[in-house]
Amino acid sequence: METAGWTHAEIQPTNALVTHDGHAAVIDNALTCGPGDDRRVLLPGSSHAPELATAILSTPADTHIPAQPTADIWSMGASLFWCWAGYRPVPYDDTTDRLEKLAAITKCTTTALRDVRSWPFPEFEDAITACLTPDAPTGPPRRS
Repeated sequence: METAGWTHAEIQPTNALVTHDGHAAVIDNALTCGPGDDRRVLLPGSSHAPELATAILSTPADTHIPAQPTADIWSMGASLFWCWAGYRPVPYDDTTDRLEKLAAITKCTTTALRDVRSWPFPEFEDAITACLTPDAPTGPPRRS
């Protein structure tokens, strides 16, 4: 999907499905952004990536912020972290105000996976950590 310029824009644990043969699929494409001038709107919950959280906090509410494929990388890593460790990678609880959650996400400060994982799995940890690297080449989100 990303290689063709599409972004799911809402990767989270509830939007992934593992099939009976062990393959994974990203489902619920309601917010998918295409490479063209697609006008899908990011919902309040679809701000798992720091670049999207930053854009949402610094852009008027009526401005469309299309997600970039790099946001899916962060969101996939965050989802894998959460599913495996049982904790969000960015610490906040369900009662935290939405703006505070977004502000926490923009800092790119994650809980150390080794401190919350159930058992060591170095290859998996490396993949998750690579997805959550703040220095990943994300670039600024497009605005339209």
